[in-house]
Amino acid sequence: MKRSSIKVMSKLIGLVLPLFHVMVAAVTMGVIGFLTAIFIVVFGGVGLLTVLGFETGMTLTQITVAIIICAVLRGVLRYAEQGSNHFIAFKLLALIRHKVFVKLRTLAPAKLEGKDKGNLISIITTDTELLEVFYAHTISPIVIAVITSLIMAGFIFSFNPILGCIALAAYCAVGIVIPVWSSKQGSDVGQNYRDELGDLNSYFLSSIRGITDIIQYQDGENRINEINNRTKQLETKQKFLLKQEGSNKAVTDTTILLFSMIMLFTASMLYTNGTITFVEVIIPVIALMSSFGPVVAISNLSNNLFHTIAAGNRVLDLLEEDPAVEEITGKEDVKFGDVDCDNVTFAYGDELIMKDLTMNIPENGTIGIYGKSGSGKSTLLKLLMRFWEVNDGAIKVNGKNINEVNTSNLRKMQAFVTQETYLFHDTIANNIGIAKENASIEEIMEAAKKASIHDFIMSLPEGYETNVGELGSNLSGGEKQRIGIARAFLHDAPMILLDEPTSNLDSLNEGIILKSLTEAKDNKTVILVSHRKSTMNIADTVLDVEKQGLKGKVRAS
Repeated sequence: MKRSSIKVMSKLIGLVLPLFHVMVAAVTMGVIGFLTAIFIVVFGGVGLLTVLGFETGMTLTQITVAIIICAVLRGVLRYAEQGSNHFIAFKLLALIRHKVFVKLRTLAPAKLEGKDKGNLISIITTDTELLEVFYAHTISPIVIAVITSLIMAGFIFSFNPILGCIALAAYCAVGIVIPVWSSKQGSDVGQNYRDELGDLNSYFLSSIRGITDIIQYQDGENRINEINNRTKQLETKQKFLLKQEGSNKAVTDTTILLFSMIMLFTASMLYTNGTITFVEVIIPVIALMSSFGPVVAISNLSNNLFHTIAAGNRVLDLLEEDPAVEEITGKEDVKFGDVDCDNVTFAYGDELIMKDLTMNIPENGTIGIYGKSGSGKSTLLKLLMRFWEVNDGAIKVNGKNINEVNTSNLRKMQAFVTQETYLFHDTIANNIGIAKENASIEEIMEAAKKASIHDFIMSLPEGYETNVGELGSNLSGGEKQRIGIARAFLHDAPMILLDEPTSNLDSLNEGIILKSLTEAKDNKTVILVSHRKSTMNIADTVLDVEKQGLKGKVRAS
């Protein structure tokens, strides 16, 4: 979703509310800190006028003490302000990362199936990290600039209203007009830069994962050329943004010089007309020229904001995305029993997968679902787990519609073994142990025995402490799938859903896994999906999707 910069900033600022008191402290210290820096120069001007014999109302001793106090306060307050801003930034980054991961969990798995993983990594890492610039170096400086500018405009106004209005116009031009103009010039490029950077991350990630095939088929040169082309496109956008930054700085400096000259000329004319004294000429001019710091900081921010706003927009897109399936909470827990599909209809967009499907899956039975790829077998499992919502009809567990069953309750009833078991870059014990919180090593070993992989694990030099490598690269396909089945046994759910658990295995490994399932099926409801007829041998009844399809009333045989 394309949002305006103001809307993105307002939404990001909304996250600061829990730390509002710290932000107030940071702004207060920032305002006082800038005022002390400005008045070091102002007091210097007053001191020079005093030395020249003009009546300023202050002695040199008083001026010296004031400058020393301002200098000390400036250092202390600047340090405290930056510390407060970074405290807010790092706290909020932790909060945003938490929100992102919670959101990913609610979007999973339906909405994440089509997501670009490299882009997601970019959002979680670099985009989120860029928000530190916004929280530590944007919100507070903007508020500080507004308050400081109003105070300084009031100070100069006290000498002469006309000079005060000129000062206010100068602050608005540098702190508002120029940043808004600059932001409009580069906002689209900044958004495109962040999007293309995410695409490059995805392409690079896929290239690393497929490096073996790239080498085998000698596609390395094509991949390198594509990476170089994408990098050049990013460099072009980066050069545009840097050029825009230079133009912004030039316009800012010119505007400051122009308003300084206007202030000096106007003050001189007022002095010539006898409206103000010479002291009232010098002090406002010095005050204006030394007080552009806060608004210049805002003007300089506009260039970094191209990236920051774009990053914030991408993070907000993720946080505000509606999940395909809402989590159910607050209902009474349901005990597991028969599973029924009542007139279930489901389609991916315009592609109808099943229509008016009615079938019964009895408790403690083993149902085999057989058919070719693309016939809807895996989709049925995902609907049973409520990864997707049915378009029409109902799926029931023990007579209760799963749309009215707590999501956590439903997950505890089911163990899902996918065709490609995902293994984390961790030990075998921890990879099995994720199926049960605080599982003991004895429980993990027992689950491994049921999955017929315990003996293999014990043959490894480090046993259960063996690291599986990235994506389980140190293990074979059969070993990874048996770890997946061990997870299912450890989860100890009354229902096991198996999606092509033996599709990538040889006959020996298939026999080992099927033997494990045969031994466990007496007190479990097992739904076994496969395109292999040999896998169906352990099923009590088989639903042949190729013959019957997933339409109307079906019965396994």
